[in-house]
Amino acid sequence: MSESKFSAGWGRQGPYDFIFLGAGCASLSIIMRMIKSGKFSDKNILLIDKKPKTENDRTWCFWEKDHGFFETIVYKKWDTISFLSERFASDINIAPYKYKMIRGIDFYRHCFREIEQQENIDVLYGNVTQAVVHKEGITIHIDGEMVHLNYGIIFNSILSGGTKAPGIINLLQHFKGWVIETSQEVFDPAKAIFMDFRVGQKDDDTTFAYFLPLSATKALVEYTLFSKEVLEDGVYETELKNYVENILHIKEYQVIEKEFGVIPMTNRKFSFYECRYRYNIGTAGGQTKASSGYTFQFIQKQSKFVVDSLMQGSSLKKIPATPKRFRFYDNTLLHILYHRKLQGKDIFSRLFAKNNPVQVLRFLDNESTLREELKIISTLPTLPFLKAALKEF
Repeated sequence: MSESKFSAGWGRQGPYDFIFLGAGCASLSIIMRMIKSGKFSDKNILLIDKKPKTENDRTWCFWEKDHGFFETIVYKKWDTISFLSERFASDINIAPYKYKMIRGIDFYRHCFREIEQQENIDVLYGNVTQAVVHKEGITIHIDGEMVHLNYGIIFNSILSGGTKAPGIINLLQHFKGWVIETSQEVFDPAKAIFMDFRVGQKDDDTTFAYFLPLSATKALVEYTLFSKEVLEDGVYETELKNYVENILHIKEYQVIEKEFGVIPMTNRKFSFYECRYRYNIGTAGGQTKASSGYTFQFIQKQSKFVVDSLMQGSSLKKIPATPKRFRFYDNTLLHILYHRKLQGKDIFSRLFAKNNPVQVLRFLDNESTLREELKIISTLPTLPFLKAALKEF
């Protein structure tokens, strides 16, 4: 593997069989599956990102039944999750699922350790401003310079700017998290708080916290909102402090790590296939669930489809898109949240109070049956959802 910052005369100028724009979860997940398959060692691969992945910049949480592809780097997992609100509170055993957490830094280190062993993979650092496919090949613009490559398949995970076209909803899921540590053993490591709506609801936007105990003395706590705009940093800090001290009643603790993130929640349609030789993956390819922001497991499903298709020699265009009915459900909920027709805390409380929680998780994973979906939908307020559904339809 060669690794460099772009400069004149940089390394190999192709041909590359696969080019990955962005070294995030989606690109690395596909590359890792390629490596593990043992079927791509004769293919030249180029991975481009603006800078090395050296920070713990995010945390992925998801539920999964069995040992997953990245099981060895799961930092913590739980059999029981808690849902807490004024109208419904419960500790939920989610078997056969487990709720899992992977830290960004562990994911990056794991992937790049493998990549460093591969002589057929080059890593290039620079800011990609444009990638153009033309008759002679592909030209990638990096930091004002151009890299000319022969034809290869481009997998792009760089999200393009949003749109304000009529009918497009653009919400943000934004959050700030603390890893806190106490001198006394005060946490129950066996139980995670999945959603806690006891925090104040700002302007009727969806606002909640979650709490993931990593040990008896250490935990990750996140303050999360679904709204149109991010907050001033001091607001997140104040709300986190209030949640830890006045709701969880933890008075003596230290903040040892912090993280902040923003996830787009939109009814904008993202296409996997963009044009000849170019495919969008990850959030750029529609793998962030519009109504919840969950991304990691959807990326894993797409990554498996991609690598399986490549190994079988089948067209990537045949990879199934998200079923239309799930996009319709997501868009309907987004419409309600965006226009503040109902509070998010009431919707999610009804979902978990009136349904089998395991079926709700399957529904949120886009893996439920139509019969299960109709039952779940029937537990939600009919008139607001019907009006929103007609608008989105």
